[in-house]
Amino acid sequence: MTTAESASESSQAGEFDLGTLLAERGAERYELHTRYLNHQLPRMLHTIGFDKVYERAEGAYFYDADGNDYLDMLAGFGVMGLGRHHPVIRKALHDVLDAGLADLTRFDCQPLPGLLAEKLLAHSPHLDRVFFGNSGTEAVEGALKFARFVTGRPRVLYCAHAFHGLTTGSLSVNGESGFRDGFAPLLPDTAVPLGDLDALERELRKGDVAALIVEPIQGKGVLESPPGYLLAAQELLHRHKALLIADEVQTGLGRTGDFYGYQHEDGVEPDLVCVAKALSGGYVPVGATLGKDWIFKKVYSSMDRVLVHSASFGSNAQAMAAGLAVLSVMENEQIVANVRATGERLRSRLAALTDRYEMLAEVRGRGLMIGIEFGRPRSLKLRSRWTMLQAARKGLFAQMVVVPLLQKHRILTQVSGDHMEVIKLIPPLVIGEREVDRFVEAFTAVMDDAHDGGLVWDFGKTLVKQAVANR
Repeated sequence: MTTAESASESSQAGEFDLGTLLAERGAERYELHTRYLNHQLPRMLHTIGFDKVYERAEGAYFYDADGNDYLDMLAGFGVMGLGRHHPVIRKALHDVLDAGLADLTRFDCQPLPGLLAEKLLAHSPHLDRVFFGNSGTEAVEGALKFARFVTGRPRVLYCAHAFHGLTTGSLSVNGESGFRDGFAPLLPDTAVPLGDLDALERELRKGDVAALIVEPIQGKGVLESPPGYLLAAQELLHRHKALLIADEVQTGLGRTGDFYGYQHEDGVEPDLVCVAKALSGGYVPVGATLGKDWIFKKVYSSMDRVLVHSASFGSNAQAMAAGLAVLSVMENEQIVANVRATGERLRSRLAALTDRYEMLAEVRGRGLMIGIEFGRPRSLKLRSRWTMLQAARKGLFAQMVVVPLLQKHRILTQVSGDHMEVIKLIPPLVIGEREVDRFVEAFTAVMDDAHDGGLVWDFGKTLVKQAVANR
């Protein structure tokens, strides 16, 4: 670089300094959000006491200005599969920026997309090709379009309580009415109960079904598909010339203790697979639709159709570099093996508490995707309090557990879905025994308080008042 170029770059850098901007205005974060973005988000965070100010993050932890650590058992809804700011991914992004590649020319073939596709397909031996978009909902949209086109049929089946995204196509296969209400008309898709093969076959007999899209483990409620269901569904679909789409946006890339969630069931080979979230490394949004060769060749059947399905930012160099670094870390650090061991340790220790606490109904899930469900207690005193909460709004007890986990124990979790008494744990896949111990000890303390009628119930009264006010 010449002296003139260096001086020019310094001058340009002086025009915008991110550190200065954040130092000057970072404290306005909640006010800015209230004024210019979704005004209900800061309102909700203030109400439940989640309006924290995190200064930095690393691995499975956030840190506030006083240096207090907060254990992340949410992983940004699964995006932060390898934790925050993994050094290998950071280096890959610095490297790709420093390389100054001729990215997104639209009329060349850069190497990084092909290399990432090759790496992904090595974990998906029955699949042949990849389309890269920018998110999980885009990956689902691509799969829906491909399935409809190659079968010539209009309808896609999905499972009740499913979540596949919030754009119009993916919303049409979203099994939660709260997300769908007010956005009709949607596509003519049809819900079937998860695990109900008879319902699936009844719909297939109508002859207009292009595919079934299914999460191997549903994110809403952490509900597993019954043993044998995916294989039997696949056989039914193929018999009726329809496709199986596996939505692995949350369950993929090691989350359940295998690379994909569907791999827990022998013989299951989906025609299309959707991935995203963790593939980003938590930095650059990326989604991928993987499919069989014949599907891609039918969609892209001629040069006239070369751009029939595309994405302006799809396959960008930063996203591809992040994805390649993620897969490298997963292999080199044996992430899937860690998920199996750590997930079993966490799930078994929590499951052992079901005999101890009346309101702890079930602990379920695979790997590091765990659902903790609460239920109606036996004793009269607890039952009356439980009934009060349920009358105001289902899901308040789970929220009563989530809040003290953060406020008293500095652990971030989430209620698994609207009107559900389920907490979902999807921590970074790099956690270990230390984090398991911390979570179980904190959860035990909160449950002790709840069963003893402690401070948890004082917060419950606040939630009841808020729920009634919002009716």
